[in-house]
Amino acid sequence: MTGVQTCALPISVNLELISVDDVLNIIKSKPSKVDLVLTGNYAKEKVIDVADLVTEMSEIKHPFQKGIKAKKGIDF
Repeated sequence: MTGVQTCALPISVNLELISVDDVLNIIKSKPSKVDLVLTGNYAKEKVIDVADLVTEMSEIKHPFQKGIKAKKGIDF
């Protein structure tokens, strides 16, 4: 398997649908050619500690506020 795999594990941990240890095992056992992207809120410190990149986004301004519709290739 190669490429990017994306999943919303942080919120799943917060909702207790999966354990932090399970997430850590997924991260540690992924094939080296796979980039794993975890999306969502409430990432646990243990997951942040093993991550290569962590970003927190906050909307300041968005075209939707002016009534501009979402654009294919940008917003979806």
